[in-house]
Amino acid sequence: MTQGRKERFDVAVLGAGAAGMMCAAVAGQRGARVVLIDHATRLAEKIRISGGGRCNFTNLQAGPANYLSSNPHFCRSALARYTPQDFLGLIRRYDIGWHEKHRGQLFCNDSAEDIICMLRAECDAGGVHWQTGCTIEEIRKEGDDYLLLTTQGEVRAGAVVVATGGLSIPKIGATDFGYRIAKQFGLKLIETRPALVPLTFDGQAWQPFVPLAGVSMEVDISTGSGKTAGAFKEDLLWTHRGLSGPAVLQISSYWRPGTHIEVDLFDGEDAAEWLIGHKKNSKKHLNNLLGERLPSRLADAWCEAVGLHGGQGQSIADMPDRALRQLGEALNRWRLVPSGTEGYKKAEVTLGGVDTRGLSSATMMAREVAGLYFIGEVVDVTGWLGGYNFQWAWASAVAAGEAAAEASR
Repeated sequence: MTQGRKERFDVAVLGAGAAGMMCAAVAGQRGARVVLIDHATRLAEKIRISGGGRCNFTNLQAGPANYLSSNPHFCRSALARYTPQDFLGLIRRYDIGWHEKHRGQLFCNDSAEDIICMLRAECDAGGVHWQTGCTIEEIRKEGDDYLLLTTQGEVRAGAVVVATGGLSIPKIGATDFGYRIAKQFGLKLIETRPALVPLTFDGQAWQPFVPLAGVSMEVDISTGSGKTAGAFKEDLLWTHRGLSGPAVLQISSYWRPGTHIEVDLFDGEDAAEWLIGHKKNSKKHLNNLLGERLPSRLADAWCEAVGLHGGQGQSIADMPDRALRQLGEALNRWRLVPSGTEGYKKAEVTLGGVDTRGLSSATMMAREVAGLYFIGEVVDVTGWLGGYNFQWAWASAVAAGEAAAEASR
């Protein structure tokens, strides 16, 4: 620890990402003396790289149904109190241009840097003190305060807000620091795993699809059953190692190792009836006929994968209806068992985290540890792809920021 500076603040926010900056700004503007601490010198990298550099900063449809958690009702309060329209109000104050792509997804017209600059300005408006490039070596509770021993000196604070994120994308600084703090103070953790992540496939069975890297099409995709089921209609993308694209990123949050995913390649239409309907008037081979409906390279690869070796050798007119019905069922319900995922290095978020049963849904404060708050991705609340995780960052940050500022008065 560097000797020298010893300061006391009302609130210490750990992590200067989306949730951390938002929380610090809210608490500071409500009269609290706030310090924002981050081990990085280049802040908010996850905002900077999101949405292809334009930051998919919220989703107009964001609601509790768009989030996964072992305690699914926890997110209701914060999401209801700070909505996408509230964040849009903030965007408008800064004259940041934005547009809706589809399904409620909102992006900056110009650059994600606009969001970062806005959050910095909001922090400055709240008189927030910045300590960047600062590593926290130890945290302990001393009386009513928290003592933080850092590489830039001692910091005392009446409250600590943990906004350190999850394990996804370690190359931009992701660590397990927030989880270690939770365990230190007796909070339980829900097992973490990569989410919104490409799926991989091993073995000879995947070889026909390797040349399809770059092919994309809209599909219906599903996995699981009952309360753990997930189903989406999105674009599927083939890669050298497996499947990606919005469809797979979405379903990856619901998929469990060893189980299958199911893909409808025919957009809800009965594939068997389509095949049989073409039987009378077509002498095409199966792969050529399917190429009228699917990307041609996919039609060839799919036929090979199901043992038809490109669908060549006989025309569809010579195939019995029973065989066509079996093929149609396979096209509507193509089942695949992934071998795994691309891991945290490619995951957009982390599923699991601090067990929300130990937190107040109104304030984000630990029920058994006064003055200790957890917000954003470090918490066991994970949104769908499409701006939902940023909305959780904003909403949970506002809840904690308001509560911590109120408690400091």
